[in-house]
Amino acid sequence: MTAFAPDSLVLNRKLPLWYQVSQSLRASILGRTPDASLRLPTEEQLAAHYGVSVLTMRQALKELEEEGLISRHRRRGTFIEPGARRSTPRRLLGSIDAIVAQQSGERTTVIGHGTASVPGELAEHFPDLAEIVAYRRLRRDGESGEPTNWAENAVRPELAAAVDPADLERWPMTKVLRDVVGVRISRITDTVEARLADPETASLLEVPLLSPILHYTGVTYDEEGRVVDVARIRYRGDRFSFTVTVEAQ
Repeated sequence: MTAFAPDSLVLNRKLPLWYQVSQSLRASILGRTPDASLRLPTEEQLAAHYGVSVLTMRQALKELEEEGLISRHRRRGTFIEPGARRSTPRRLLGSIDAIVAQQSGERTTVIGHGTASVPGELAEHFPDLAEIVAYRRLRRDGESGEPTNWAENAVRPELAAAVDPADLERWPMTKVLRDVVGVRISRITDTVEARLADPETASLLEVPLLSPILHYTGVTYDEEGRVVDVARIRYRGDRFSFTVTVEAQ
């Protein structure tokens, strides 16, 4: 059994530190390898890893405990719950790690990828390109195997050349672009709207034709202001809800 190793995190001082740490740790928990240890490092070790105080780390762990992802035992330590599943609704406070956490923890299959013409509806995002590299993935619940959502990503070709499709079966595209390819992401613009399932979506998600779905569009920008990725994800309407919390500064 391998030791559990949380991912690194670049902290954004404009957001609550405990929230950023909890989201990063959440993504690491949901995206861990099957043979990883269920025992987490100590509060002190985690605090040192993330570069925060023990008090901040304790608050982050409390958030995960309330969600049911971990359990804490006096003198024994903190453990990942083996049957932990994502809960809904989710709180999103503008953190890239929150986006990564939202997309982690499911069984993902790449069902296709390759070069394609820029779709008309995405032309405004890629005005300098004639082609993009498109990736299609289907995600299933880790326990039941039930399909929960399917995603399409349109990525700039020069960046896609460094993307290993095998990584996309473990991590979301956002994480791969940031942590593997090395893209310096400046912001992500999210849009969520209600739609009806078209034939392809109904077939992939195993829902009736024209049943309600949540359609998410995420546009990812680098530090130069270029769009590097457009993600379009169709969520089963009976499995997901989104809550956005705006906190006063």
